[in-house]
Amino acid sequence: MRLEKRDYDAIVIGSGPNGLASAILLQQKGLSVLLIEGKETIGGGLRTAELTLPGFLHDICSAVHPLAVSSPFFETLPLSNHGLEYIYPKIAAAHPFDDGTAAHLQTEIGLTSDSLGKDEASYQKLITPLVNSWPLIKQDVLGPLHFPHHLPEMANFGLKALSSASHLSKSLKSPQASAFFAGMAAHSMQPLTKLTTAAAGLVLLIAGHTNGWPIPKGGSQQIANALAGYFVSIGGEIQTNFFVSNLSQLPSAHAILFDTTPKQLLQIAGHQLSTIYKWQLKRYRYGMGVFKVDWALSEPIPFTNKNCSQAGTLHLGNSIEEIIANEQQTWEGGHPEKPFVLLSQPSIFDKSRAPINKHTAWAYCHVPNGSEKDMTSQIENQVERFAPGFKDVVLARHTFNTSQMQAYNPNYIGGDINGGVLDIGQLFTRPALRLSPYQTSKRGIYLCSASTPPGGGVHGMCGYHAAKRTLKDVFYIQ
Repeated sequence: MRLEKRDYDAIVIGSGPNGLASAILLQQKGLSVLLIEGKETIGGGLRTAELTLPGFLHDICSAVHPLAVSSPFFETLPLSNHGLEYIYPKIAAAHPFDDGTAAHLQTEIGLTSDSLGKDEASYQKLITPLVNSWPLIKQDVLGPLHFPHHLPEMANFGLKALSSASHLSKSLKSPQASAFFAGMAAHSMQPLTKLTTAAAGLVLLIAGHTNGWPIPKGGSQQIANALAGYFVSIGGEIQTNFFVSNLSQLPSAHAILFDTTPKQLLQIAGHQLSTIYKWQLKRYRYGMGVFKVDWALSEPIPFTNKNCSQAGTLHLGNSIEEIIANEQQTWEGGHPEKPFVLLSQPSIFDKSRAPINKHTAWAYCHVPNGSEKDMTSQIENQVERFAPGFKDVVLARHTFNTSQMQAYNPNYIGGDINGGVLDIGQLFTRPALRLSPYQTSKRGIYLCSASTPPGGGVHGMCGYHAAKRTLKDVFYIQ
């Protein structure tokens, strides 16, 4: 079917990993695609900047990207040809305890289980079958709800993933193992007693045992730069400093894809949407926010446990009981004195991040959505708890509260970096209950952000699936 001439075949609004993925797939199919970014720099949650002192490079959202290297779409792209190089810490993540020991995630399952106290057998029994089946099921896991291609393997994963983290942790026999899993599952940004919170923990563990948790050399911005470089090399066009507030600002196109949350979609295109669909979007729920601290350091963080000093990511929360209680308190609007803290010091592995013999680190904790409370002291006390003397090596710090995170990236509503709650009610039906979650009520307008399945994380699969839907609906390309 021949379509009438427009300025572009498709326009993608937002240059985060999902917007870039959508734009690339559409351009690969021979369409003319314009990618629009409201900020001066592309990348969304992938930006890197000097926040503390000159020469200290900080990743504004995250420095570690296990799902980027595991992405079924990204792995098909020649990103290394466009400057992307990953660094793989031998210890992907560590979880220290008050007694000076630490659990740690390594590619080898046996080395990981050896760090979990007397729990080698139960951990291996849980994770080994899932790691072995991951190549078969990752397309199903990282996509919209559909009949799986490998039903037995997907059923085995799904029954565990739909469970609460607190329930699944009971299959692990040692306190170290249950706390280790709770730290992984806390990436879900929900109380760990809720259904589906086990999914986040399992996916991150599987990623660690299959591809590791890599750090992009030079900062997370390099992922965005490589994606954009490839997009432009195949004929795509990018415009920055173009903040869209109304559809009338855009050139003509057959399809418009929004790498935004439902809130921005309503603001920009609400007048084009049906009453029932707008009602559904207005009911979309955003989750806990984050409070983030970036540090310039005179030397590496002096962790008590030597494995923590060589880990790409740290989970600071001690026991499963402490993590569950503090995440629940945050969900209910509180601010724990000992919050669960996620931390990384990428300069340990990437010397380009800081001046010679100096280091960078960042950490964040979860806070109630929209919280304005300064959690610097609570975060630094948690680091000091497992690394006595940490505060003495801090040269400078920079903080983001939830409103500042949202100002940096409008998709982080109330500081929610996951694009909306990933609970049982919004796991596969985000942002609304429809045959395809990427379609809106208006033909030619699509949502391609982390507010669609499979949700948050730098994997581009939301954008990939939205582009596939667009190709089929608008351009009749399978």
